[in-house]
Amino acid sequence: MLVIAPHSSYRTRAFLDAGERLDIEVVIASEGKHSVVAAYAAGVHIDLNDVEGALQTILNDASERPFAGVIGTDDLTIELAARVAHKLGLPHNPPGAVRTASRKDLARGILADQGIPVPKHCRIDLRQPLAAQAEHLHFPCVLKPLTLSASRGVIRANDLGELLRACARIQRLLETEGVSVPYQLLAEDFIPGVEVALEGMLTQSELTVLSIFDKPDPLDGPYFEETYYVTPSRLDAATQALVREVVGDACRAYGLRDGAIHAECRINDDGVWILEVAARTIGGLCGRLLDLGTGRSLEELVLSHGMGRPLAPTSDSRGGAGVLMIPTPKAGILRRVEGLTAAQRVPFVDEVSIQVREGYELVPWPEGSSYLGFIFARAPTPAQAEAALREAHACLNIVVAPLWSLNKKD
Repeated sequence: MLVIAPHSSYRTRAFLDAGERLDIEVVIASEGKHSVVAAYAAGVHIDLNDVEGALQTILNDASERPFAGVIGTDDLTIELAARVAHKLGLPHNPPGAVRTASRKDLARGILADQGIPVPKHCRIDLRQPLAAQAEHLHFPCVLKPLTLSASRGVIRANDLGELLRACARIQRLLETEGVSVPYQLLAEDFIPGVEVALEGMLTQSELTVLSIFDKPDPLDGPYFEETYYVTPSRLDAATQALVREVVGDACRAYGLRDGAIHAECRINDDGVWILEVAARTIGGLCGRLLDLGTGRSLEELVLSHGMGRPLAPTSDSRGGAGVLMIPTPKAGILRRVEGLTAAQRVPFVDEVSIQVREGYELVPWPEGSSYLGFIFARAPTPAQAEAALREAHACLNIVVAPLWSLNKKD
């Protein structure tokens, strides 16, 4: 099985471990030519900034050691994985469908045409006068880049003044990121309600739901950094069924038909609203929550599906589970995280994992892209798991030093 991953991906180790458990050889395609990590060094060495070159390199390697399937781990790699699978005649999502699902404006337009609930939306051209374009918007609205994921650059604006400031802030981010369309963004109505995430698997366009995650913290802005995920969902059965139906409809509208999907939805009295459907698994380390609901690791399910011999999820009665993506409190240099021992001792907490080393710069959302760390909990009920996460988080004191910059004088 070929797994295409950025060198900094959280997911690589989990896929390698899952491959060992399933007796599947996992080959990593990444920027790993000079890596000291054996799996990268022995894998396929590609430059993800040169997509055509990476495609040809992988195809050349496949002629020497054929692959049974191809998986992309992150937004940066899923379209390349689809193109490789298409060339090799392996099960895959159409590359165009992956590309459409990854572009927020194109995705919104397709769903709207199909009658699937999405916020009222329009594109904003940052090169044109903004006040005139804003005349057709309803406030509050949400502004977001067309392609960035993980809520980067997503800002709520309650009036014209906030919109103008948000547009300027997003434009600076787009210029530093080097995105393909740095002068356009999406503006859409703010949809109130509770938010959930859905993890699923497509097989010949049919959706199997692996888990629905509640997001118990209100995500009302002005920024939309993720915090708590808790499973199984505490929504009633009818609402969960409607979430499954709407997400399945969205996948078919995009043309997605094979592999993992991760969806984000808002739910209110008007129904279920699609915020995103991505042709990949959940990001970061959050996939560990899938162990609870399925009795299998997420990576095991993805690998076995890609090999054409999907594992049947098993029932699991261990109660509830949750993760807190530890928020970045403010910009600066991380000095230390105090209270780790106390947080780890909170009943039902499995692990407190700090991912950022002392001395590294912390960048909060909406510009940030990395979480400080994760807290995992398992408990008899989802409510107890959530309570344990909140108690553990309250134990932490994150010490951040200011980031000083020197201005060179003539």
